[in-house]
Amino acid sequence: MIPDDQVDILEKNGFANVATIGPDGEPQNNPVWFAWDGETIAISQTPDKQKFRNLERDPRVALSILDPDNPYRYLEVRGEVAEVEPDPDYAFIHSLANRYMGQDYPYLQPGEERVIVKIRPLHTTSL
Repeated sequence: MIPDDQVDILEKNGFANVATIGPDGEPQNNPVWFAWDGETIAISQTPDKQKFRNLERDPRVALSILDPDNPYRYLEVRGEVAEVEPDPDYAFIHSLANRYMGQDYPYLQPGEERVIVKIRPLHTTSL
């Protein structure tokens, strides 16, 4: 689904601006870290946040990712949540923090629950 000439954007340390649909129908958009496994785009979320509740209610999602080496090049992905997995030992959020910051995730709150949201791309546009 991802064009071959755009896969490199998913392999760089850019931020994905993730848009979900809020409870009143308004879009909600936030930048997040992400990982690409060749089939899905994975993001880390906490179940008590609005973005996660939006995805539970409506699994449709759009992501816009600028190429960090060329801000005039981007990839937009429209898709849906394919799977939600627990991250009880924080392995995934730590892997993202190491990728983006060079260290384990320093902002965990005591008892914080994290999950891995895997997004299946259904449509892309790019420049």
